Amino acid sequence: MQIGIISGSHRPDSQSSKVGRHIEQTLTQQALCDRCWFYDLGGNPLPLWEEGVWDEDNQHWQQLLQPLREELHRCDGLVIISPEWHGMVPAGLKNFLLMWAAGGELAHKPALIVTVSASAGGAYPVAELRMSGYKNNRLCFLPEHLIVRNVGSVFNADSKDNDPRSQQYLSDRLLYCLRLLREYALALRQVRDSGNASLEVYSTGM
Repeated sequence: MQIGIISGSHRPDSQSSKVGRHIEQTLTQQALCDRCWFYDLGGNPLPLWEEGVWDEDNQHWQQLLQPLREELHRCDGLVIISPEWHGMVPAGLKNFLLMWAAGGELAHKPALIVTVSASAGGAYPVAELRMSGYKNNRLCFLPEHLIVRNVGSVFNADSKDNDPRSQQYLSDRLLYCLRLLREYALALRQVRDSGNASLEVYSTGM
């Protein structure tokens, strides 16, 4: 089983990436998957979406997306990490989700939403992703999610930099969410293998 972790912040060395690395470490230490794939949008390496994404003869897009496409196809589940910027999901993360539609890279795969806030926010990106982040790519967001508030005080490499109470609560809740993600990943394999989820019937969401 492969779990993909997408850090949705454009910033290099972001708090989202820090949380993502902690999630990767937890998945590995708890043996919840055979392999983790970590993709960091720091620096926003993907150009803005345009129709050329769908053109198989467009070498620019195909060379750019093919390595990502192959990794996403290998993933049985994903963790989508979003900071809250002005109450919104960063543009680069929304752009990333636009890339995957007809190819089924994300289709009928479970995804855990993890949002990050420097203070007491973090709820708005959850609502935004649940409202529109799945439509054409057919990603299946878990009913559970994790909001990491006051992110500077948790999931730091040096335990002295962490607030003990928040660190314990979020670590426990994260483990609960990741165990659930694994179970959904196992279960949704059957949906994808059933033949009833073909994107050739309806290529876009309604």
